[in-house]
Amino acid sequence: MAQTKRELFQKRRMRVRNRLRKNARGRLRLSVHRSGKNISVQIIDDLNGVTLASASSLEKSLGVVGKNNIEASARIGSEIAKRAKKAGIEECYFDRGGFLYHGKVKALADAAREGGLKF
Repeated sequence: MAQTKRELFQKRRMRVRNRLRKNARGRLRLSVHRSGKNISVQIIDDLNGVTLASASSLEKSLGVVGKNNIEASARIGSEIAKRAKKAGIEECYFDRGGFLYHGKVKALADAAREGGLKF
């Protein structure tokens, strides 16, 4: 019953997303993606299939290009909170994907909460 890391990640990701969808009640989704070199986040309206706001460490204006550390994650979290406020978004649910809620993902979530997003 050996599974690859990718299969285990996909299984965990779908388990998290399906649990959140059951309790979503039409709210928007704050989706996090983390790679070895970058981290990005989007606020997605699943009913219409539209991304309403996004932030990434690939954006030169944030000053964290190519960095994937806790400080960069916190900066991206505060930036997504600003962009969400600008778009009129105050509440969403946090979709961590298959990533553990620890370290960079936790720093991003905490910074977004401090910026005013509720989840």
